[in-house]
Amino acid sequence: MLIATVFILQFLVALDMSLVNIALPDIRTDLGFSESGLQWVVSAYLLSFAGFLLVGGRLGDLWGRRRIILTGLTGFAVASIAGGLATGPALLIAARVAQGLAGALLAPAALALVATIADDRSRARAMGVWGGAGAAGGAVGVVASGLLTDWFDWRAVMLVNVPIVLIALVTAVVSVHDGERGHGRIDLLGGILVTGGLAVLVYAVTAAGDHGWGSAHTLVGFGAALILLTGFGFTEWRGDHPMMPIRVLATRSILGANVFGFMLAAGQLAAFYFCSLYVQTVWGTDPDLAGVLFLPFCFFVVLGIAIATKVVKVFGPRNTITVLGLVGALGLALFARLPDDFDFWLGIFLPSMVAATGIGGSMMLVGVAGTSGVDPSDAGVASGVLNSSRQLGGTIGLAVLVTIAAQYTDVATGLRAGLGIGALFLVAGSVAAWLILPRTGASGRTDDPAATPS
Repeated sequence: MLIATVFILQFLVALDMSLVNIALPDIRTDLGFSESGLQWVVSAYLLSFAGFLLVGGRLGDLWGRRRIILTGLTGFAVASIAGGLATGPALLIAARVAQGLAGALLAPAALALVATIADDRSRARAMGVWGGAGAAGGAVGVVASGLLTDWFDWRAVMLVNVPIVLIALVTAVVSVHDGERGHGRIDLLGGILVTGGLAVLVYAVTAAGDHGWGSAHTLVGFGAALILLTGFGFTEWRGDHPMMPIRVLATRSILGANVFGFMLAAGQLAAFYFCSLYVQTVWGTDPDLAGVLFLPFCFFVVLGIAIATKVVKVFGPRNTITVLGLVGALGLALFARLPDDFDFWLGIFLPSMVAATGIGGSMMLVGVAGTSGVDPSDAGVASGVLNSSRQLGGTIGLAVLVTIAAQYTDVATGLRAGLGIGALFLVAGSVAAWLILPRTGASGRTDDPAATPS
């Protein structure tokens, strides 16, 4: 039952990152969004989620997983209902902000639950479930977005969260126990600085896509983010109760996992975003068919996790993550060769098979590396850091790719270029994983005497 709770929590958070994508045109028409304002239906969730993740992880350490999970699920349900009943742009954006804040409580708690499982076999199984839920949730979100919008109404993409939350509440009540809580207090100043800094950073990158990298919006945003995050680093270094203890990033496994996770998320979101636009704008498919075309991706994510679970026992996390990351990059490169006319087998099935196998398998393993060797009292913080790096990677990477794609006058060429550069991001992440992650055997024992970076 605990593993089921882990799956539902991570699936719910990942689902809502992509659940509104295909519904956006209907939302704009119904609620009267402007062209520039529509992006905030997506960005509002990403901003609040990314900005609050470290705070959410620390709250779980100090107040207990059970309390945080129940609070987050309740907040998510209320926000989803409010979004489904929204009568104007401001109400829907506020609901998406609230969803992001609730998700920032749930995501670190889900991974922290896995990290605290004592039995190695059960923990490995739970980590596979966690990785699969994250990868599949994003893919299923695109599928569900098209089907729900076509069969019902755009409001269904918000209200569908409610039954999922109810199931999660039941499993959480039965399976999650607070256990031993951490000591100390909330680093209020650190929480404000990191939440504000990350939110402003994501805003700055988003603004670059709309106004250009040299615009006042973008430059002021980056400047403010630099000031806030520098202040956060100083308070964590000098503080007695830091929000993010420096020791959490003091091992190669955690540092390497976060670098790779950043690049992996950028590549995965590029696949969802650019492919969903390509099949609708270039191939001219309807929303329901556009969503269904992502089903092979969902299937091969599961296959990738199964492969990673077997292969990592022989070759170790470092080698397996590197190879699977390169496989995922190859899949994105195949997507970058999407034909001008509809071709399911060469345009969708083959690239999905390769990309999803690599992305799904490596996503599961990056969760293992990202919480390896962490004291249980810091599990929530480590989970929050890993989720933050993935979320920021997806948001920042996508904003960069959208800006690059917009430079092309031909839409199809621009979308394919975004996918191609997304593949390069994943190659860079794989190389970084190879260089930073420690050499470990199949048992997970570190063979590299330099277990920590110098």
